[in-house]
Amino acid sequence: MTPMVKQQRGEATVELILTTALRVYAEQGQQGFTVNAVTAASGVSLGSLYHHFGSFDGVAAALYIRCMGRLFDDMVEALRRSRTARTGIRALVKAYLRFTEEHRDAALFLHASAYSGYLALHAKEIRAVKEAKLAPVIEWMRPRMEKGEIAPVPAALVEVLVIGPACEAARRWLSDTYDLDLAEAERVLPDRIWQALRPG
Repeated sequence: MTPMVKQQRGEATVELILTTALRVYAEQGQQGFTVNAVTAASGVSLGSLYHHFGSFDGVAAALYIRCMGRLFDDMVEALRRSRTARTGIRALVKAYLRFTEEHRDAALFLHASAYSGYLALHAKEIRAVKEAKLAPVIEWMRPRMEKGEIAPVPAALVEVLVIGPACEAARRWLSDTYDLDLAEAERVLPDRIWQALRPG
């Protein structure tokens, strides 16, 4: 087996494990999200899973990072297509809510797993990736703050103020324990968040 073929097989195995892990979580919930369930559903051996991820916590962390990355990529792309501060903020919030609706399984894993014990060992890695993914949002906002198009917001609070309300709306919608209409949230929240960021 050539090194290239070996690498391709390894990448395919990683993809299979992560795809299966998300499906298992979506179908069986946090209680059913176990290494045995993922290996049984994927057909990948326990040894192979540990070879690629080190542990089942490593699988969970990799899956969390992947889902988070896709969410932030969608939001950043929405920002980059926007011409004004207002349309950018609105697009950012809408992108978060649309991701939640269109990729429910990934959004569910993100919101339900955020404080789970199996991510604790990888908290620093997850935080580093999140900061890197959030950086383009902050970089997009910074010159607009300097021009007075957006009210000044400390970098540490950008996620809380801009993304936080959409995150909470998504969490409530995903939990099925709140009477929250995601379409209504998409109509209301973007302008309300923009009002909080308007200069003056």
